[in-house]
Amino acid sequence: RTRVHATADLQGKELISKVKHVSAFDRVSILAEALPYLQKFNKKTIVVKYGGAAMKDPALKAGVVSDVVLLSCVGIRIVLIHGGGPEINKWLDKVGIEPRFHNGLRVTDDDTMEIVEAVLAGKVNKSIVSLINQAGGKAVGLCGKDARMLSARQTHDKELGNVGDVSGVDPSLISTIVETDRIPVVASVAADDAGRSLNVNADIAAGEIAASLGAEKLILMTDVPGVLRDQNDISSLYKELDIPMTRSLISDGIIGGGMIPKIDCCVRSVAQGVKAAHIIDGRQPHSLLQEILTDEGVGSMITG
Repeated sequence: RTRVHATADLQGKELISKVKHVSAFDRVSILAEALPYLQKFNKKTIVVKYGGAAMKDPALKAGVVSDVVLLSCVGIRIVLIHGGGPEINKWLDKVGIEPRFHNGLRVTDDDTMEIVEAVLAGKVNKSIVSLINQAGGKAVGLCGKDARMLSARQTHDKELGNVGDVSGVDPSLISTIVETDRIPVVASVAADDAGRSLNVNADIAAGEIAASLGAEKLILMTDVPGVLRDQNDISSLYKELDIPMTRSLISDGIIGGGMIPKIDCCVRSVAQGVKAAHIIDGRQPHSLLQEILTDEGVGSMITG
């Protein structure tokens, strides 16, 4: 593990200093535990929705990038989908556009959409691509409009403006890219039938893309540990759930608030053929590797 990071990651020296205290036996044991997963997921596609604190904190961002590059280097096909809320807010403020809200949701008028598309498909997307490439990976920056990858229609609440619901996915471009051992990085901007740009929810975009690719896994990086029975007790984490259990937890009020749309996204992707969907805490360093390559994982896994 150390060697792969040290050669593929600009933070290699820092990583080595952190793991010097780990014995040679422990390092070999870690690799031995990871081996079955490396074999199982070789040439398999894993779709990761990248967001939350892991996009803001430089150290967490570097960790995610190194995880993605490592997984790609060992033959796992990673597709990265991202939003970019904080960066969008910063640029709206810079150009003097006052945010407007309707029923608690941002109104994306034409002027706002112009900034959203420029920031998401431009600045944020290319920044992620650059970081992955600097770390030794081969990333390709895209948005949902490229090759009609994501089709969308305006959401039913027209007051929200240029906000869309995913209506179709053409995964052919992504499939071509991952087959050449490159890493697609996709911004969650789509187009309707008339070519109008629409901002779509990145979780939903990731779930629909995962389903269209027949992905092995969908992983949503969030700012929570996963599904908890007691929101104040990390030890109450549900490690594994099936679809009937998630429905029961929603009806019992254990799953609520902002977790419901994430669970719905996971359930929909699994129902469409994704083997497993995971909700993990992006604030935990290297949570991506821990969820994919260890026996215990770190988040909640949802299966059929």
